[in-house]
Amino acid sequence: MKPFVIGLLFLLAIPASAQDLNIKKDNLWNNFTYDMGNVFGGIGHAYSRPFHWKGNDWANFGYMVGGTAVLYTVDDELDHWVGGFRDDVPDFLVDYGNEYGSPENNYMFTGGVYLAGLFTKNEKLRRTGVLLIASATAGGFLQQVSKRLIGRARPKSGDPSNVFDPFHLQRVLNYDSFPSGHAMLAFTNAYAIAKQFKNPWVKAGIYTVGLIPAFARVTDRFHWVSDVAFSTVLSIFIVESIDRYLDSKYDEKYNENQKKLSWNLNFGPGTMGVAVRF
Repeated sequence: MKPFVIGLLFLLAIPASAQDLNIKKDNLWNNFTYDMGNVFGGIGHAYSRPFHWKGNDWANFGYMVGGTAVLYTVDDELDHWVGGFRDDVPDFLVDYGNEYGSPENNYMFTGGVYLAGLFTKNEKLRRTGVLLIASATAGGFLQQVSKRLIGRARPKSGDPSNVFDPFHLQRVLNYDSFPSGHAMLAFTNAYAIAKQFKNPWVKAGIYTVGLIPAFARVTDRFHWVSDVAFSTVLSIFIVESIDRYLDSKYDEKYNENQKKLSWNLNFGPGTMGVAVRF
C-alpha cells in the first residue's frame, strides 16, 4: 500500500486548481484501467499463441522440449557435479537468488516499476511495468499449475530425478520441482528490462543477474538443471509474445531493430544452444 500512499501525496502536493486536479485524477485512472486491461489482454494473447503457431514456432517448441529431455537424462549427474563446489558458492549469492525470484519480491519490484511510470506519466515506463506484470503472471500461473500436475521430486527430497508424484491440487512438499518459478520470474524480469537497451554488454549483464536465481535454486537443490533451463527459455517466449501484443497498444516502442530479432533453438550432434538472428 505504501507506493499508493506516496503517489497520492505527490498528486495532492502539485499546485493546481480543483478543476485541473480532477483532470489529472481522471487521466491517472484512465491510464490505470487501460494498462490493467492490457495486462489481462497480454496474458490471454500469450496463452493463445500455440493456436497460431506455424512451422518455425513448432520447431522451436520441439527444440525446447527436446533440449529439456536431453538435460533430463543427465540431471542426476549434473546435481552430483554441482555438489563438488556447492559449499564454495558464496552465501550472499544463494540468498539473493532465493529471495529475488520469490513471487512476493517479484511483484513488489514489477509493481514499483509500473507505479513509477503511472504517477510520472511516463508511457515507456508504464509499458515496461505492464510487460513485467503480464509476463510474470502468465508464467507464474502456468508454472504453478504445472507443478501440481507433474509432481517431480526435488533434488533435496533424496529421490532421483525420474521420480514423480503427479496430479495433486495441493502442493506436495519436495515434489513440485518442474518447472522452476524462481528461475522463470527472475529471467522474465531480466529479459523484459534488457529490451530497453541496445548495448549487448548491458544486455548480457542484465541477463547474468537474471540467471542468478536459477543457479541458486540448483545449488540449493531445490531444482534440477532441466527445470531451470526449461523455465528460462519459456520465459523468453512469453515475454516476446506479450511484447509484440503491446506494440499495438502503446505508441512507445522498444528498440525498433529488436523487432527483427528472432530466437531459435538449435540442437544437433554435440551441439545445443540458442541462436539469435538480426
